[in-house]
Amino acid sequence: MTNRTTTVGKRTYGAGALVALAVLFIGVTILITFLFRGARIDLTESKLYSISEGTERIVTSLEEPVNLYFFFSQEASAQSPQLRAYAQRVRELLEEITQRSKGKLRLSIIDPQPFSEEEDRAAEFGLSAVPMSARGETLYFGLAGTNSTDGREIIGFFQPDKEEFLEYDIASLIYRLGNPERATVGLISTLSVDPSFDQMSGRMQEGWASIAHLRELFDVRTLATDVSTIEDEIDVLILIHPKDLSPATLYAIDQFVMRGGRLIAFVDPQAENDSAGAHMGMPMGPRASSLDPLLDAYGIEYDSSMVLGDRELGLTVAMRQGQPPSQHIAIVGLNRASMNTQDVITAALDTVNVMTAGALEKKDDAQIEFEPLLQSSTNAALLPSSRFVFMQDSASLLDGFQATGEHYTVAARVRGKLKSAYPNGRPDGDESDADENDETDEAQHLAETTEDANLIIVADTDLLSDPLWIRTQSLFGQRFAVAWANNGDFVANALDNLAGSSDLISIRGRQSFFRPFTKVEALRRQADDQLRAKEQELDEELRETERKLTELEAGRNTQGSLVLSPEQEAELERFQQERVRIRKELRDVRRSLDLEIERLGTWLKVLNIALVPALIAVAAIVLAVARRRRLRAGRAAAHTA
Repeated sequence: MTNRTTTVGKRTYGAGALVALAVLFIGVTILITFLFRGARIDLTESKLYSISEGTERIVTSLEEPVNLYFFFSQEASAQSPQLRAYAQRVRELLEEITQRSKGKLRLSIIDPQPFSEEEDRAAEFGLSAVPMSARGETLYFGLAGTNSTDGREIIGFFQPDKEEFLEYDIASLIYRLGNPERATVGLISTLSVDPSFDQMSGRMQEGWASIAHLRELFDVRTLATDVSTIEDEIDVLILIHPKDLSPATLYAIDQFVMRGGRLIAFVDPQAENDSAGAHMGMPMGPRASSLDPLLDAYGIEYDSSMVLGDRELGLTVAMRQGQPPSQHIAIVGLNRASMNTQDVITAALDTVNVMTAGALEKKDDAQIEFEPLLQSSTNAALLPSSRFVFMQDSASLLDGFQATGEHYTVAARVRGKLKSAYPNGRPDGDESDADENDETDEAQHLAETTEDANLIIVADTDLLSDPLWIRTQSLFGQRFAVAWANNGDFVANALDNLAGSSDLISIRGRQSFFRPFTKVEALRRQADDQLRAKEQELDEELRETERKLTELEAGRNTQGSLVLSPEQEAELERFQQERVRIRKELRDVRRSLDLEIERLGTWLKVLNIALVPALIAVAAIVLAVARRRRLRAGRAAAHTA
């Protein structure tokens, strides 16, 4: 009776322990849910589901709430699984950013059904409706944002090929809504880039379209070429052909950079738009510009006497009217292979044209980050600028041309701590403000940047001019410009990037969300090669058979007979048998490809489903055995004692 009672007691104790463990598990789960609400661990290789520190600072520094409206058509995208997967990626990133904003962002997920108020709202925001079928179905996949002052910003359509810059585009939209004021841009140019009166022709000269476009986007203020100070209200400074600038102006530019100002400088070894001296009836003077001693102090090498020539990317042009066109290796059309696809400035560009450009390079001892944006091909070399002074024929540039096999950088982004080109203060000979403010100047002088600088240097000024990227056309008496290259986009992107906050600039391109199965793709390529060889074999057999049939047809004895001869019938039968054989081999190749992929998938499933749990089970068994051994050792020690 006692043993039975003991057994019942043990069972009751075991059941109670299980109930207690279940209650404890539920309680701990609820407690963790409340204590660690919103906590996430991103275990992906490139941290796809984590936002950068710059994005987090942008959203947490918003002074007023921002509303975000994510539009995605679920039904219209049913036949596009890849687009649906990318939409899920966009939505998760938006939710992550919203969660980190501490209530500053309000996200709405909207599925705009056809003929609904949501669809009208998407169209009102200006989002792009992409047709998906012949029945008229359209798909919305974009983002709209509003702020408290009726400001609006949109991403018309999330393009999957720009997925690497998804976080940057979203953060940029949020930043513009939180900072609706236009950035202030200072412009210093020794070239005539705005509408002006041409003394040689006696009439008004149109300004450059690239600069006019910047004036539409930003508050551009033209500064004199002899300024001695640059105001703090200038967010970005543009230098175009800084030729013969005074030490006072160079010092002002240097100190602007030292105190955190953003700079984009266009220098040129042979500026074709520099007509200095021509209106006076004098020989054309030097057309080179540089930013010495600033570039040298910042760790950048630039030789203003050398011009880039590219045998592969040189454009075919006519030097003069009536002259046949020929390749001009110094007028270079940079293509997608020439651009940095990892930088937001050049990632979406296709063509940028430059003319008699120079080359930039990082100095060996420079402690900076030098990131090329535009580069030549490897079939390029540097030519002395003196060869372009009295050049009559562009073909003469090929005389003695030898490619060096290296890429030459035409435009680059420079980051890092920079040292002033004037470590001892205001340069000698500058008396602009040195009379009674010497002590103040010494106190305000900066010998190095207070934070990491962000500069963009371009070794060409002609890319800004209209002929290299704009073609003027007339329609019904109206003249309008049509862009045939992305020069204007390059300048606008660069300025838009530099005009943003340092947090926005710090956001880099990420690895793509779509990770291909490299082993599967290799198997597909291998099978495709085999299929292509078989298809070529089939085509060759077909051509050979048709040739023999033609010969047999020409040797017929009966005129007008449509009955095939025994030789023709035998040839056709042989061809049909060969065709059946080759098609069977094609099916075998395809079947072997599917088998290889299925076998690979099976192994992956085994690894994910069986191997990992098996390893966990083995680890648990090892821990249990070790624990039991420790208990036995402890009991033995206690018994001995």
